[in-house]
Amino acid sequence: MLELRPNCECCDRDLPPDSSVAMICTFECTFCRDCVVEQFNDRCPNCAGNLVPRPIRPADLLNQYPASSRRVLKQHAVPGRQSD
Repeated sequence: MLELRPNCECCDRDLPPDSSVAMICTFECTFCRDCVVEQFNDRCPNCAGNLVPRPIRPADLLNQYPASSRRVLKQHAVPGRQSD
């Protein structure tokens, strides 16, 4: 079962369980669509795998199988951008 992390680990944007802009990789790294497209060229900056839309868990199952409340936030190297 997917963890359904509550935020983009790059920009910290809230991504509730029913978010249509949440993207994940095979390791469940979670990002918003804006970061995926604008910063990471559709590749996970952690594992280089592809990022796909995160499935939406049916609302009636969230009580039995709740989304995670653990926020993950990391510094990510942005392709083509020099580090300071």
